[in-house]
Amino acid sequence: MRLGVDFGGTKIEGALLDSKGEILVRRRVPNPGDYHGAVRAVADLAARIEQEAGRRAQVVGVGMPGSPSPATGLVRNSNSTWLNGKPFVEDLKAALARPVRVENDANCFVLSEAVDGAAAHGRVVFGVILGTGCGGGVVVERKVIEGVNGVGGEWGHTPLPWARADETCERHWCGRYGCLEQWVSGSGFRRWAGMSAPEADEAARAGDPKALVALDMLADRIARGLAVVIDILDPDVIVFGGGLSNIDRLYPSIRGKLLAHVFSDVVRTQLVKNKHGDSSGVRGAAWLFEPGGQASAHLS
Repeated sequence: MRLGVDFGGTKIEGALLDSKGEILVRRRVPNPGDYHGAVRAVADLAARIEQEAGRRAQVVGVGMPGSPSPATGLVRNSNSTWLNGKPFVEDLKAALARPVRVENDANCFVLSEAVDGAAAHGRVVFGVILGTGCGGGVVVERKVIEGVNGVGGEWGHTPLPWARADETCERHWCGRYGCLEQWVSGSGFRRWAGMSAPEADEAARAGDPKALVALDMLADRIARGLAVVIDILDPDVIVFGGGLSNIDRLYPSIRGKLLAHVFSDVVRTQLVKNKHGDSSGVRGAAWLFEPGGQASAHLS
């Protein structure tokens, strides 16, 4: 039995999975937005799920914004800034009284899709979350690749490649300028397009020229960002998640723009929409442990 927890900025979701990956019980609660209350909320949610299922998970995996520093063990790079500098892993271990693995939420999404989702046929998988923010993750042979610095796949905080003179941004919350997140996320799209991505999708289906141009520009920026990923990682599959992944017209548009930027005469990398949707967070967190309770990479 595995318990996965998707620790989001506004909600905390938990799910109990059996050995085949079937969700037995799934529940969510609001995130209280303060550190000690949030740790307690995770423990209470786990207890509620296990009581309802009549089973106890041997291990708990948690997906969160940001990640624990490999140097200090403290959280860094979280857009829920009240988590930064806190010993989240150790406090969760104490509250849950069992082995706990904590990973970046984007890594959990990719792992879920690589294990038994839309990218399960790929050996090397890159995942992209295009939601309110922009995240990424790398999975090779169903193992999360964190890297020696613990920032593998942090695609959203790399700069927009081949930026034009008019592609400038104010300073991002992370302290950098020009991060991809400011261009290809839902919030970034609204900033420069003047409408939300779902609004643009609906208007484009009705033939609105402004929406069509905005979505074409979005596809171009995503393609430029992914071309660099393909040049470095050359993944078998790129799987998309987040709200913008539901805009079906983006997939052929991005694919048509990749070859102009990738350093190759062919692009065989598949672009696929996620299979598990908003279940990928908790599923991927649960898959952080292999059968027998062993962590899929290292035990946090």
